[in-house]
Amino acid sequence: MSVIDVHRPHALDREHAREVAETLAQDLSQQFDVNYRWDGDVMEFKRSGVKGHLNISPSDLHVHLELGMLLRPFKSRIEQEINSQLDQIIQV
Repeated sequence: MSVIDVHRPHALDREHAREVAETLAQDLSQQFDVNYRWDGDVMEFKRSGVKGHLNISPSDLHVHLELGMLLRPFKSRIEQEINSQLDQIIQV
């Protein structure tokens, strides 16, 4: 199992942090066919070969994904896309 673990500090209120998370999830869903759902302030990701979550805290967004063997070759691309999206949508 290959793991992607990204922390991003933010100074957003709860509503805007959820909007940022939703924007990121929609993009990942389109690009990598990942399903997601909200459970409070935790967004859960799942598809064959991928599971993980995005936690929203008052000062941090934490993305944690576990990639199965078939998606391991795409780890750097997925991680780069997560970082790129967060850079674009979070203004610290």
